Amino acid sequence: MVTGQSWRRRVGRDGGLPLFRAAGIPVLLAPSWWLGSAAIVVLYAPLVERIAPGTGGLAGVVLAATFAVFLGLSVLAHELGHSLVALRLGLPVRRLRLFLLGGVSEVMRTPAKPAHEGLIAAAGPVVSIVLAGAFALGALAMPHHDAVWLLVAQTAFANIAVAVFNLLPGLPLDGGRILRAGVWAATGRRAAGTRAAVVGGGVVAALLVVWAVWGVLEGSEDRWLRFGVCLLTAWFVVAGARGESAAERHRAWPDGLTLGELVRPVLQLPAESPVSGALTASAGRGVVLVRADGVAAGLLDRDLARRLAATSPHAPAEQAAVPIRPETVLLENEHGDEVVERVHGTAAWEYLVVDLEGRPAGVLRREDLKAALDRR
Repeated sequence: MVTGQSWRRRVGRDGGLPLFRAAGIPVLLAPSWWLGSAAIVVLYAPLVERIAPGTGGLAGVVLAATFAVFLGLSVLAHELGHSLVALRLGLPVRRLRLFLLGGVSEVMRTPAKPAHEGLIAAAGPVVSIVLAGAFALGALAMPHHDAVWLLVAQTAFANIAVAVFNLLPGLPLDGGRILRAGVWAATGRRAAGTRAAVVGGGVVAALLVVWAVWGVLEGSEDRWLRFGVCLLTAWFVVAGARGESAAERHRAWPDGLTLGELVRPVLQLPAESPVSGALTASAGRGVVLVRADGVAAGLLDRDLARRLAATSPHAPAEQAAVPIRPETVLLENEHGDEVVERVHGTAAWEYLVVDLEGRPAGVLRREDLKAALDRR
């Protein structure tokens, strides 16, 4: 059972059944979850009959289905552990999603500090360990090893399995994120931590494949089930590690590059200037529109300006201005990785760069930053 959190800024269609909100976070059930639950019912029902003879048929199926629900709730609790810590650290969470192999909490911003990454990653396994202990104590307190005891004991085992597996040191597992946080803290470079954890993910996937093949070669009773589950999980780990590696390449500031190399000149114009003239002046540079009282009306949006100029060329350029928000203002000495993080996390096409005294020093366009990262 795979769980974990992902740092996501762009996601596709929701592709899941909305269930409810937990701590204000939407919880979705992906269609693949039903496949996983059906497999659990098929495998668990015969076990009930062996452990508690006479509890077969419909009763066995009901207990198996109950176990699937308990497992789903356990995974949800694991993900809430990630999400609540992320929220506590000021990182918004888009949603929680339960799917075939487990669950994922979609944290909308990348943690800015290695300690934050480590805390968020560790929170899920801690919740699973606590649940495992609670269910284990419940099983120990039950005098009879009947079907209900089996349900409680299996839930305890499932939670400890979730915790142990997710602590393996490879992305996209929680252990991989903890490893990345450790290397990041030691080297000061998040990219170095990501590389180490991606390698760890490859090792985890390779070990899963080896264990699957070993089961087939030795003819174990569950060899084909093990083979299928291990290969599917190994594929998930490899795909997740590759995704993390690609995301890191697109967020890491290239060595030797300075913000000044990407910044375009900026021009200040009166907000009442004709939009057609302001549009002409914006060629190759940014335009800050300033009102008569000296307050900035915003940055000229070229697309809005073109549409307005096509119908009303003498309209005030302020009508095509985009307000300057705090999150779209960058300091000229701001660290490169912080610039990338800000641009990725803010919906804007142009960012005002100011000097240490707050005066406009230039503009950074999203397209220019993207081109620099792609060249890297």
